[in-house]
Amino acid sequence: MPAERWSYQATVEMNDEQFLLWQALLEHRTGMQISTQRKSFLETSLTIRMREIGCTDYDTYYEKLMSGLVGEVEWATLVDRLTVQETSFFRHQHSFDLVRNYCRKLYEKQGRKHIELWSVGCATGEEPYSLAMVMDDLVKDFPGKRYYGITATDISLPALAKARDGVFSVRKLERIPEKFRQRYFEPVERGRSRVVARLKDRVCFAQINVLGLGEAPVQNVDIVFCQNLLIYFQRWRKQDIVTKLADRLAPGGMMVLGVGEVIDWHRPDLERVQYEDTLAYVKRNHS
Repeated sequence: MPAERWSYQATVEMNDEQFLLWQALLEHRTGMQISTQRKSFLETSLTIRMREIGCTDYDTYYEKLMSGLVGEVEWATLVDRLTVQETSFFRHQHSFDLVRNYCRKLYEKQGRKHIELWSVGCATGEEPYSLAMVMDDLVKDFPGKRYYGITATDISLPALAKARDGVFSVRKLERIPEKFRQRYFEPVERGRSRVVARLKDRVCFAQINVLGLGEAPVQNVDIVFCQNLLIYFQRWRKQDIVTKLADRLAPGGMMVLGVGEVIDWHRPDLERVQYEDTLAYVKRNHS
């Protein structure tokens, strides 16, 4: 069937066997759980991509994804479609307030000169750039030199490309405090602004699948920031991911998670942080 005719057809419903096959593939490669309630989302996302490349059925498209290098390239595109990337600057303000207060203590009371932060599941960059604005504003309060660096990771290569570009619509900037908008963004074209170079230079973007955290090169970070990511995983996998993230904390480091995203999880070397409307843990400093 020609691609033009296919593009006008309605979404084809998956049979139960096909759904289980695709469900298992996504679980195996990304850890994401596609529940039966989200079956229509999967069908729509796959259909749109299949129409773009002229593929007419789910089984043929599945085989394409299994075909060597071509399949790997196509998988990278598909993952970008299936991972939810709707985010915003300073999403959940209390968590950013907590980071600022905790890092102030590290600089002020512990005499730290450099702080390393990790944004896990950074999507198109709003979260790590929000952290960068918080940190850049914070270091201005200290007379001596203070430094920070942010590692931002995601599974989606297209999302990371957008993040590195650092260009956002004016609508996206509405939640940013006015002083930050003036200080950290510059207009590039009508209705769009870019993160200034000196802030972008503090953020390093890299592709990491949270299923591969055991081999992730990120180590001994002071702040792990992971919000609105764990909701897509089964309970046992959430706990496994959080455990591996905690392994990457330096002694005295803090892990900030989304409120309600993890329950019944604890480690003897981590202590829950008591701060309004947040979920965070500090790694005990045994030194």
